[in-house]
Amino acid sequence: MNFKALKQEYKASLKSSDTEEHIDLFFYRPLGFAWAKIFEKLGVTPNVVTILSIFLGVAGGVLLYFGDSSGRWLNYLGIFLIIWANTYDSADGQLARLTKQYSRVGRILDGVSGDFWFVAIYFALVFRELNYGDLWPGDFFAQHNWVIWVLAIAAGGCHAKQAAMADYYRQFHLYFLKGKEGSELDSTQELDKDYAKLTWSGNFMSKLTMFFYRNYTANQEVMTPSMQRLRRELKQRYGQGEIPQSFRDAFRKQSFPLIKYTNMLSFNTRIIAMFISVIINMPWLYFAFELVVLNLMMVYMIVSHEHRCKTLLKELQDGKY
Repeated sequence: MNFKALKQEYKASLKSSDTEEHIDLFFYRPLGFAWAKIFEKLGVTPNVVTILSIFLGVAGGVLLYFGDSSGRWLNYLGIFLIIWANTYDSADGQLARLTKQYSRVGRILDGVSGDFWFVAIYFALVFRELNYGDLWPGDFFAQHNWVIWVLAIAAGGCHAKQAAMADYYRQFHLYFLKGKEGSELDSTQELDKDYAKLTWSGNFMSKLTMFFYRNYTANQEVMTPSMQRLRRELKQRYGQGEIPQSFRDAFRKQSFPLIKYTNMLSFNTRIIAMFISVIINMPWLYFAFELVVLNLMMVYMIVSHEHRCKTLLKELQDGKY
């Protein structure tokens, strides 16, 4: 395969230029593409790559526990494994797009893979703070263990909400940019139909997975009432038909400025903050970053997106498109 063809194949492996983050385009996507080509030749499926990323990410998270000087090299090894895991997390999606191996199970598995990493990371940081926290306020956490646990649990809950909303806005943007085939946007109405077709006796794991995924999607929809009204209006007007290009262009113009916040709520920004907190031996700073900085960013993103959806809905009802 010549370089030009390889370059075209690489572009085809990306979601879109709109939604790709600079760090991803510079680092993770090229490495992910290289891994995807290797796995394609080996006959490895995207879901297997995702599972491999879970093992790497969890192992990396565990190694962040060691907070003494002798364990510093283990921290750097842990950081390396987490970065490696993220190259696999990029590779599984790129491999799926290259080989057309799309599946809802794959999307769900890809979505929860990072959760496994961060559960390991959260436990490692909590126990590190309790056992190695020698900088302020490490002594306070040692005397009041419950405080760091409350911080970690609250940060974990916020992290889940931030990642869910970031993913939802990204998929919504891709839906208008590339159409249904280029997006993984779901709705509870569609999921309820698929859920009803499954039986507990014959499809226990599939039905259980669908149950959690349906609730995950429902929570995304609850947080975006104006977006849901816009979706209902579009469905009522166009059904399963093609949404006018003029409206798609208008939505992209309104949504694109918010994509940077979507990306910052995903992986790279939070993992850089986490690495810094580990290196300076103040793990609690990472929890504070998620609770304050990323929550404020999420609120701004939701409010701004809802306002844009209200504006577009009014324009649609006024016959502009």
